[in-house]
Amino acid sequence: MSTFETIDKNKVKITFGVDAARFEEGIEDAYKKNRNKITIQGFRKGKAPRKLIESVYGKGVFYDDAINFVLPDAYESAVKENDLAVVSRPEIDVTKIDDEGVEFTAVVFVKPEVTVGEYKGLEFTAVATEPTEEEIDGYIKRELQKNARTLDITDRPVANGDIAVIDFKGFVDDVAFEGGQAENYELEIGSHSFIDTFEEQLVGKNIGDEVKVNVTFPEQYGQADLAGKPAVFEVKINSIKFKELPELNDDFVQDVTEFETVEDYKNSVKEKLTASKTREANDSKESQLLDALVERCEMDVPEVMIENDVEMKISDFERNISAQGLTLENYLSYMGQDIESMKAAYRPISAKQVKARLALEAVAAKENFEVTDDDIKAETEKIAKAYNMDADKLTSVLRDEDKKNMTNDIRVQKALEFIKENAVEVEAKAE
Repeated sequence: MSTFETIDKNKVKITFGVDAARFEEGIEDAYKKNRNKITIQGFRKGKAPRKLIESVYGKGVFYDDAINFVLPDAYESAVKENDLAVVSRPEIDVTKIDDEGVEFTAVVFVKPEVTVGEYKGLEFTAVATEPTEEEIDGYIKRELQKNARTLDITDRPVANGDIAVIDFKGFVDDVAFEGGQAENYELEIGSHSFIDTFEEQLVGKNIGDEVKVNVTFPEQYGQADLAGKPAVFEVKINSIKFKELPELNDDFVQDVTEFETVEDYKNSVKEKLTASKTREANDSKESQLLDALVERCEMDVPEVMIENDVEMKISDFERNISAQGLTLENYLSYMGQDIESMKAAYRPISAKQVKARLALEAVAAKENFEVTDDDIKAETEKIAKAYNMDADKLTSVLRDEDKKNMTNDIRVQKALEFIKENAVEVEAKAE
């Protein structure tokens, strides 16, 4: 038997326990695990009776390990019994240990109640899915650049579009700063990959010139000790390169693509861009509708839900870069960031996504969406395909918790599709 009481907004205290028989199982388990570590005169290690050990070291000698044995199941049962949607780690207290067993309290945060307003007829502005000629030409130009020939330039100064090969060293208040220098760095002029007007100040300079470049770091620069500060870079032009693009003709198309003519190639580019822009249009529609939905909902989101989502995003990012041989620490150092600035960058994204999911869950509950066996099967096959697994094998290893999460995800997706189907397209507002 367990109970709970609300002690603050979205914060509850659960009271639960285990009886004497269950706690005895925990004590016996703790004794068996620890007896080989305990020395009692007259007995070899592991051979001393439990009662003797308890009489020497005290009755509670095994209590800590026994509590660790019984607590997880007892806590999980209490959460289920009270139908609580817990969103935080529990703060556990042992309030009583006696001959009747053990009593605990757990303070946790739970999902907030969401009052959802009108969610049918939400408005959105459609985004064009037809690529412009400029977009098609830009895509093709990027493909041409991949096949460009790099030429060494010796008879003229640096021009926009060139690659200047430079040595540079940066100073703030006449002091060189970390990460502010490199040798033989290939900088594409006009790419705006360097701050302020760094690149523009190299235009017109010749090979061998040594230049002082004056810039100011952005106010929101990732490295806090440099943000907003003026800096001077000592730059030497080592060489100049230029990428000569190939001519777009049938020969080029046949050499580097699966197509025979420029016309066929352009049509394929148009199809590819149309598909990409269609996905972007769908993402834009969803984003607009979710923003509108959240605006119509009342909810008080526990901060811990947002913090948990931020931590999950950072863990996912860390896992992705580790596959490339990078550690999170090295990445942050390279980018001039720290873990707190990374969390701050993720926080608004997490806050928006957490609120959107809560709102969709409220819609799903109000519409009483059901998840069928066919829904579960389709979702399992989709996941299996994404991870190149056999669907039946994936099904066999799914835990009850996995199936519950999958069911919730499907209900949320149904709510999103329902909102999209009932949305209203409106004209973009004139600026």
